[in-house]
Amino acid sequence: MGVAGKAKKTESGSRSAGWKGVYDVLRQEILSLKLEPGALLDETGLSRRFGFSRSPIREALIRLSGDGLVVTLQNRTSIVAPVDITRFPKYVDALDIAQRVNTRLAAELRTEADLAAIAEAQKGFIAAVASMDHLAMSETNKLFHMAIAQAGKNPYMAQFYEKLLDEGRRILHLHFDYIERTRDGKLLTDEHEEMIAAIRNKDVERADQLAHAHTRQLRDNFLEFLRKTYSSSTKF
Repeated sequence: MGVAGKAKKTESGSRSAGWKGVYDVLRQEILSLKLEPGALLDETGLSRRFGFSRSPIREALIRLSGDGLVVTLQNRTSIVAPVDITRFPKYVDALDIAQRVNTRLAAELRTEADLAAIAEAQKGFIAAVASMDHLAMSETNKLFHMAIAQAGKNPYMAQFYEKLLDEGRRILHLHFDYIERTRDGKLLTDEHEEMIAAIRNKDVERADQLAHAHTRQLRDNFLEFLRKTYSSSTKF
């Protein structure tokens, strides 16, 4: 490879590292609600902040838009995607179906290796709960449920489930914060332990019941949080 070829490759790698770093930082700030829903994402301001040209900044925003975390308006202005509370009941309905199906399949088809992976993911979640790091809690919660989905051996259902878990990360952040302020956070880890036991015992019906109850607990607690914090018509 000639000098020009090497330079081209290095420049391309630099651009890739640039947008990826911006993407990672903004994604974390959006998921943790440090960047609030509806916040303006000005390319010029972000360029100054990160020390990059607008090209990698724009690429990062495009990737975040693909994740559903950023919205580009008609005037090409980018904002943090709003969380539309009016869609929450439909979201929970879809999550409930995905959670129940994947957990049922895991109880039916799991292997010993699957059980070890689920148990390891649960350790990560327990550590996150102990640290009271809500972003880590939502991330490790996803890893726990995706370990269950992998045990279910249906990649289509697992992919659908992962999409819903990602979409609900900001809701989970608020949910975990509310749980820790109003009741014992250990309830969250106990529910996971019960699900693990049902999967280990290959008790499909019990696994289904627990997955359903897990979703309803999220729904009820989040609606309680909304009633105490926001009006029913609020978008935040």
